[in-house]
Amino acid sequence: MKYVAVVRERGSAWDSSLPMREQKQWRDHAEFMDSLAAEGFVILGGPWGGGERRFLLVFEADNKEVVKARLEDDPWTKMGLLKITEIEPWEILLKKGAATSS
Repeated sequence: MKYVAVVRERGSAWDSSLPMREQKQWRDHAEFMDSLAAEGFVILGGPWGGGERRFLLVFEADNKEVVKARLEDDPWTKMGLLKITEIEPWEILLKKGAATSS
């Protein structure tokens, strides 16, 4: 399996006076992300570093272009609430319950 790790940060439209779940179109964003998880495209995701400034996501994908294209459909991307700041392929060498030393 191939993985891509993504860090997203608040965009220019983020209202710093409101928590994440009170940002505009929260429900639309959450439904979009839930649908990516339901299809197995996003493996893990959520706020990273103890706050709501950065968000870490891990995708099962062949390359980062596929991930970028899919995230363009996120309502929060379109509105400028979130932006990708880092995106890299990730080779997982350690995984619970799986030997990877072969």
